[in-house]
Amino acid sequence: MTSPKIHSTHCERTAFVYVRQSTWLQVLENRESTERQYNLRERAIELGWPASSVEVIDEDQGRSGSTATFRTGFQRLAAEVGLGKVGIVLMLEASRLARNNSDWYRLIEICGISGTLIADESAVYNPREPNDRLLLGVKGTLSEAELFTLRTRLYEGRWNKARKGLLRFPLPVGYVLAADGGWVLEPDTQVRERLSYVFDSFRHFGVVRAVVRDLRRQGLELPTRRTTKEAYGSLTWKEPTLSKWFGFCTIQRTPGPTCMAGPSTSVKSVRPRRAKHPPMCVTWHNGP
Repeated sequence: MTSPKIHSTHCERTAFVYVRQSTWLQVLENRESTERQYNLRERAIELGWPASSVEVIDEDQGRSGSTATFRTGFQRLAAEVGLGKVGIVLMLEASRLARNNSDWYRLIEICGISGTLIADESAVYNPREPNDRLLLGVKGTLSEAELFTLRTRLYEGRWNKARKGLLRFPLPVGYVLAADGGWVLEPDTQVRERLSYVFDSFRHFGVVRAVVRDLRRQGLELPTRRTTKEAYGSLTWKEPTLSKWFGFCTIQRTPGPTCMAGPSTSVKSVRPRRAKHPPMCVTWHNGP
């Protein structure tokens, strides 16, 4: 099976098959989609490319297509196309290559200049032909719109759950859920003592960086909770950093035990380097 748009000059160059899933969870669970993408290698061979001239780019697995900044595979693909070394780029759909129009149209423009074809499971497109270029543009626009639709759907779903009082976030270190769904102080004595020491040190030094330096000097670690799917919520200890310290002091506007910070609404608004800002007082207490 071949296409009248494919010429010998195209087959003399490399055929690139681009494979991508947005997250590693999709890579592990959506195996049918991954298999279909790898099967595009066989389609390239059916279109006339020798097996030795077909290259699969799958180094962007687990990376979002919303930007090309961290997608080294996409960047390498665009560079090879620009050098005129690629005869055809095969993709499962437009969203695999890019989820934003800037990256998508840039690739189409480069393909048009270098004479590179673009193909999916059902058709071959020549970016130099007006009709094919228009169709590719529509596919890219739909791909970007789909991303916004998914984000909006998830965002509104969260708000709907929040309005019913059912939206939950991970508890800050120092608290655990009680049997009735409320918050209670962490039963681990070591965790409670370490947090008390951290806040006492802040009252003493008045500067966050000094607290972190003091903890490192004494070899003291800070408790934190895992966010990975395998051990979500389990307690672990890590080297103290500024971000970890700030994480302890986020205001929780919920009934029950809270970690209050004043006078600002967020510890991150404190500027310890400026003397005109007084040291902030952080206290632990049980709410009503």
